[in-house]
Amino acid sequence: MLTEVADAVRLQEGPPGVRSVLRALRRLAPASTKDLSRATGLPVPIVAALGNELRRRGLVTKERPSRLTEAGSDLVARLGMDLTMDATCRTCDGRELVIPEVLDEAVRRLRALMESGPAADMAIDQSHCTAETKVRRVLALLTAGALPGGSLLLIGDDDLVSLAVAVVGDVLGGPIVERVTVVDISAEILDYIQKVAGGLGTRVETVQHDLRHPLPERLHGQHDVAMTDPPYTPEGARLFLSRAVEGLRPGPAHSVFFSFGGKSPDEMLEVQREIMALGLVTHGYIRNFNEYEGSGILGGVGFFQQLLTTTSTASRQGDYSGPLYTGDKRTRQREYECVACGHKVRVGPGARWAQVAALRAEGCPNCGKGPFRPGRLVSEAPEPMKPTEPSGAQERAEAPAPSGAQERAEAPTPSEAQERSHASKAAAPSEAQGRQEPKERQERQGRQERQERAATVRADVPVTPAVPSTTRTIGWHLPTPEERAALEKRAHPYVTRQADERDLPAIGAFEAEIARVSFGEDAIDDPVRWATRLGKAMEKSKQGMIVAGRPGGEPVGWCWVSINQNAMTGDRYANFRSLAVAPVDNRSDVAELLLTAGLEFCLAGGITEVTGRVHVGNVPMRTVYRKFGFDPTSLSMKLFLPRSER
Repeated sequence: MLTEVADAVRLQEGPPGVRSVLRALRRLAPASTKDLSRATGLPVPIVAALGNELRRRGLVTKERPSRLTEAGSDLVARLGMDLTMDATCRTCDGRELVIPEVLDEAVRRLRALMESGPAADMAIDQSHCTAETKVRRVLALLTAGALPGGSLLLIGDDDLVSLAVAVVGDVLGGPIVERVTVVDISAEILDYIQKVAGGLGTRVETVQHDLRHPLPERLHGQHDVAMTDPPYTPEGARLFLSRAVEGLRPGPAHSVFFSFGGKSPDEMLEVQREIMALGLVTHGYIRNFNEYEGSGILGGVGFFQQLLTTTSTASRQGDYSGPLYTGDKRTRQREYECVACGHKVRVGPGARWAQVAALRAEGCPNCGKGPFRPGRLVSEAPEPMKPTEPSGAQERAEAPAPSGAQERAEAPTPSEAQERSHASKAAAPSEAQGRQEPKERQERQGRQERQERAATVRADVPVTPAVPSTTRTIGWHLPTPEERAALEKRAHPYVTRQADERDLPAIGAFEAEIARVSFGEDAIDDPVRWATRLGKAMEKSKQGMIVAGRPGGEPVGWCWVSINQNAMTGDRYANFRSLAVAPVDNRSDVAELLLTAGLEFCLAGGITEVTGRVHVGNVPMRTVYRKFGFDPTSLSMKLFLPRSER
């Protein structure tokens, strides 16, 4: 049976990989797909596919989080795996390092810096590590004796480790490194690092450079220690480690701290061969040391390895023009099934959606919902799929939500990673958009929609770029007493109030369901975990946390608005972090009431600028924002090119 299951999902690890999943289920039950991925080191889609095969054979329960059935428990016993003993340290969770209380402030400050920093670009394998991981990496440098003092070279720094080094030094009372050099291709990342580091007392030099080419000559042999978290391919490991070697001083015993994601044994063999070929040796290895925000495929974790140079260490890479990122090497499509309606779609090269994140953002082409369950890999060279007609999905997404457990699937998905505080989460606005709005707002919305349709339908027509306007449009006003009374009447019997600790179970359930709908199998969907996280936030301040419900009753909706301050300019602004409403009859009115309460909170705090992130395909949330006068200010755009035949 183990062989049959492994063959069904084409598992490279074979029957031992299936055994590892069964063993983890026995030990962790009930366990989410992400829990099992972390425990086994298998990617989330593979674990999900294995789980489906085990369910078909009656070995795993249909409900989630998963458990072994009686038949599954019997199989585990027959295989001799019914005895489990986990001796992992409960204090450090196997990471060998514990963040001391004195650095809790550093973690808090880094979280704030991440909130206002550049977003991760998953197309080039970026996935930001957590603030705790950043501090642990600095502690690893200190524990290994690489710091304090000396010079640190960072080959790529979308994780902002340079700022972590600077913040830890600032908290401890002074710089812990003589010089940090950051080499990255992203001007946005480098500019942000320079702006923030300037006030922290640590000397940070940023160098914009394409790492496909050797480091600038002036950086060769100038650093005592290096750190890199490269693209998760053997080619990425070789290239980034080669650049690290170029920048290190000659001679043995210089450290390279190397972060990487779990891969199959054959793929890891390739990576280890690249390490050996560079003349590097392993000095330390910690599995699941790195935790990442939004890195669903790898279960949100990766290993951390300390490498040492030897007398044989030398760079092996000149200019490089081959495949580098995971997407460059992906040749096969995977089938995904919509949990809401059972419709199956393909994701991957040649398909309508190159990445599952794009599918989640757009929603099921059949019903407009989700989440999506990963399935089998399809043929090696699939024919490009014709775009599937939406079958009214968009219209349904903007229509009144039906009753039932899945209705919250019409909530807009977060535009960024899950950890970006679930930015731009909201319920579908129902009939709200059909109400009369002021004439000028209707005209502005009509212009915007016509422009979007033109850009979509006539993408082949050259368009003259518009000059960005510097005029700020005031698109919302404080409701008059009459307007406020009318809104409260429409939202009756629900009223708004400040959230408190008694609301945490309901709020946690909101956040878990939103995460589940938005991220599917990759979601952090434990309501208790969300409630705990929000409870900690409440301990600092309940301001901007608003719930809607019957007087004295359980919340049917909630909104979270935070007031932040730009670290460089000192300007204060508000950010909509969460907006969600349960499937009540007047759902859109409750959503409008919550959003109004949030904006009133901003106005009372002297805030004149409010931001809200939303995915371009998230029509319901865009409609809500437009109704309240939000104007689009930026747009992230992606282009996928065909692979070169050369």
